[in-house]
Amino acid sequence: MMTDPISDMLARIKNACQRYFETVDIPSSKIKAGILQVLEREGYINGFKEIVVKDRNVLRVDLRYYEGRSVINMLDRVSKPSRRVYSKLKKITSVYNGFGIYVLSTSKGIMSDVEAKSNNVGGEILCKVF
Repeated sequence: MMTDPISDMLARIKNACQRYFETVDIPSSKIKAGILQVLEREGYINGFKEIVVKDRNVLRVDLRYYEGRSVINMLDRVSKPSRRVYSKLKKITSVYNGFGIYVLSTSKGIMSDVEAKSNNVGGEILCKVF
C-alpha cells in the first residue's frame, strides 16, 4: 500500500524527465488527473490520457521538452500526509518570481496559484513546479 500517491506521481515524472522519456505511466486517480490537467494548462506537459494496462487504469503522460531540455526543472511536494500546508489567498506567494506555479486543492477544484487568485480562493498547496 502506498502512503503518498501524489509524491509517487511527482517522482515518476521527475525521473522520466531526467531520463528523457517521451511518456510515463502513472496509476490513475481523480486527484492525479486534476494535477495533470493543471500542468497541461500551464504548458509543463503535452497532455495525458487514461488507458487500461493489464486490467488497471493508468494515466499516460506525454512529457514536454524544449531544445533538448525538459520544461520541468523542479517538481516538489509541499503538503505531505505528515504535514498539511494550507494557505489563504493573500498568503500565496509567487514561485521563482512568477516563472513557476503552485498547484492547489481548493473548494472549487484543483488549480494553479494564478487561477486560485482569480477565483478568490485559497486551499491546500499540493506541489510547486518550475
